[in-house]
Amino acid sequence: MIENEFDFIVVGSGSAGSVVANRLSANPENNVLVLEYGGKDNSVFIQMPTACYIPMTKKKFDWGYMTEPEPGLGGRRIHQARGKVIGGTSSINGMCYVRGHAGDFDQWESLGAKNWSYKDCLPYFKRAEDCSYGADEYRGDTGSLHVCNGNNMDNPLYHAFIEAGIQTGYLNSEDVNGFQQEGFGRMDLSIKNGVRCSTAAAYLKPAMKRPNLTVEMHALTHRILMDGVRAIGVEYSKDGQVFRAKARREVILSAGPINSPKILMLSGIGNGSHLQQHGIETIHHLPGVGENLQDHLGVSLHYNCTQAITLNGRMGLMSKAMIGLRWLLFKDGLGATPHYEANGYIRSRPGIPFPDLQYHFIPVATVFGGTNALEGHGFSAFMSHGKPLSRGHVRLRSSDVGESPSILFNYLDHEEDRRALRLGVKLTREIFAQPAFDPFRGPEARPGADIESDEAIDRWISENAGTSYHPSGTCKMGEDDDAVVDSQTRVRGVEGLRVVDSSIMPFITNGNLNAPTIMIGEKASDLILGTEPLSPSNADSFYASDWKEAQRTGSPQRHV
Repeated sequence: MIENEFDFIVVGSGSAGSVVANRLSANPENNVLVLEYGGKDNSVFIQMPTACYIPMTKKKFDWGYMTEPEPGLGGRRIHQARGKVIGGTSSINGMCYVRGHAGDFDQWESLGAKNWSYKDCLPYFKRAEDCSYGADEYRGDTGSLHVCNGNNMDNPLYHAFIEAGIQTGYLNSEDVNGFQQEGFGRMDLSIKNGVRCSTAAAYLKPAMKRPNLTVEMHALTHRILMDGVRAIGVEYSKDGQVFRAKARREVILSAGPINSPKILMLSGIGNGSHLQQHGIETIHHLPGVGENLQDHLGVSLHYNCTQAITLNGRMGLMSKAMIGLRWLLFKDGLGATPHYEANGYIRSRPGIPFPDLQYHFIPVATVFGGTNALEGHGFSAFMSHGKPLSRGHVRLRSSDVGESPSILFNYLDHEEDRRALRLGVKLTREIFAQPAFDPFRGPEARPGADIESDEAIDRWISENAGTSYHPSGTCKMGEDDDAVVDSQTRVRGVEGLRVVDSSIMPFITNGNLNAPTIMIGEKASDLILGTEPLSPSNADSFYASDWKEAQRTGSPQRHV
């Protein structure tokens, strides 16, 4: 067994891990080791934005996790793509850059995550960003992660979707990551010069030039080495050999919401009774490990299009080849976008403080993997529930590090989740019925005009709903008995060990998770280094004044 020693060991090089590795190694006195089970990210399928669905289904880049049969989805098992490559899931995702709603972070603080309110988190969002349209009170332009807005808005269907939302009575948002998330507007994307801007590209690769940063790829972490209740290193294997790396200062778990709790449990940190079932000695009883699992569940509504302007006409092999060739030569055109160029955020019903439904609009009607969902041309919107109340878990199947954990989200277990998606289907139909779509709208292809009653809509959702690939919450931050980490991201009751990834979210944010996970990496890096935190922002947010006004008048507007 070979042993080495470092100041810090970071397990996982994903959306948060790459950020942490970069920030810790910026000080040449810190010797940092990063352990990543995946390999390089130089595949064209990773780098070309339009090919984003391909690495999500390749064993080389995806852990291939499947849920247990989900009772709320008729017993279906759902694929939960997780990146197995440098950059983690930021290297295989749809590149949608959505911070979440300002109220999400105030909610975190109310749940015990001290100093994680919107005003505390906004400066770290800004620090991360290299925003293509400049800095202001809400945006940054000197950071590592390039963010652009509307790469390819030429298709008139994008504009029709935004205009239809406004015609329905919702708001227009010039910047869904700025003052006002609520409403309809262009999507921000983590793309630079037509190429995916993952955290590997933005943070890890530049840092790998430093002599004090070591990145071990194809390294499978077995467990955290403990001396009593202090983490002192990590045991891992590579090329058939077992290694032990010692950490003089700290071990940082950034393996994601599936693997971080798995590694904790394999190390004897978790619910003692569960660990005992698998013959694992309990080092520290922490019952919240692996619990509180959340995700955004959603459905796609498809419509036929009366004009031949959709991407359904570009799905043939020759068209795909020409799109790919143009991208290889010039890094532009349809290959330079994941096509999610427009989005929207609305409230499923009056009386809730901020949006709980999200839209990803795309000018094509396909099933996952890029196969046409209908004959001819079509367009679609994926509508997901942003604030689900159903909770699941990640648990061990055995003490074998090579065995996938048991994953159950309990989708649609809570009535509010069923109601929100049911209302969402009705609201989506209302949006597509607006005059902005009159030149383009054909018959509704999915779910179809015959699906009208609440019972039929609920049944259709159960049979067709799918994941947004946004797992979170399994090592939640807080102060209650189920919290796994404290507000400093330290594992409660354990020394020298932190968790820094989307698993620490007490409650899932309203939108895609890559941006807030990067923010977590930025903010946690200061906590690890003991650096003075960035000064809280004084920037206002739309929901605060809007909600107060709605409560005062008792007659909220349509968007409330």
